[in-house]
Amino acid sequence: MLVVLNTLVSALVIGVAAWLSRRYPVSMGFLIALPLATMLVLPLAYLQHKDPGSVFQMARSILVALPITLLFFVPFLMRDRFSFWGAYALGCALLPVGYLVHRAIMRALG
Repeated sequence: MLVVLNTLVSALVIGVAAWLSRRYPVSMGFLIALPLATMLVLPLAYLQHKDPGSVFQMARSILVALPITLLFFVPFLMRDRFSFWGAYALGCALLPVGYLVHRAIMRALG
């Protein structure tokens, strides 16, 4: 049952934001930059597993990952050098590098 709730709420938030992005791109950019997924996943994970330790560990991982995932947006700052799809592909290619950095930091933190 919680999987269905997770799916419906997530799909609704993403769908509405994508729909409104043409008319309000700045506002939707701010809305999507909010930790909406985190705000949905943390309580749902706790309700599903009743394990506060794993939820706190996931929240710490998210905190470390947030600045690293901004690597995705770096190519979009170079508008004159890339097409949309080129910037998107390069941003996606940077994410595995970010993941390796994240994994190393999380291992160091214990």
